[in-house]
Amino acid sequence: MRWSPEPEQPAVSVTDLFGEVIHGYSRADALADGALVAVGDDIAREAGFGVPVALTAAAWADCVAWTDEDNRQTYQDESGRLWDVLWMTRYAIRLSEGGSSCTVELYRVPRDGESHESEQTWLLATCGPDDEGEPVITISLPDED
Repeated sequence: MRWSPEPEQPAVSVTDLFGEVIHGYSRADALADGALVAVGDDIAREAGFGVPVALTAAAWADCVAWTDEDNRQTYQDESGRLWDVLWMTRYAIRLSEGGSSCTVELYRVPRDGESHESEQTWLLATCGPDDEGEPVITISLPDED
């Protein structure tokens, strides 16, 4: 008996399988409503990134956000804290063995109103597509989706 290939079936779209999309939430939506915080292209490029970078609101609040009130603990500023996140993320990516994500080890002063010394924390850097399919990097806390 000879093998013969199956006749080609017409492509089935996602809409054919599941129906119309009820609700969509895009990266642009997340940036607009503050769930993601975009990093400026200039500082991202200076840190060695060739694609857009954003942090989740939780990662920003934990590792970047800093106010004048926080300076009573120890003097820092958001631009310096952001640079630390970007630099250590770039370093972690260079050391990673490939794949679409890597863990980032970071030492930062917590915003607890008391700490003066940096403490270890972890972030997750993930490279994936934006709404048009172009590569972007998202930095999040490890337990965020």
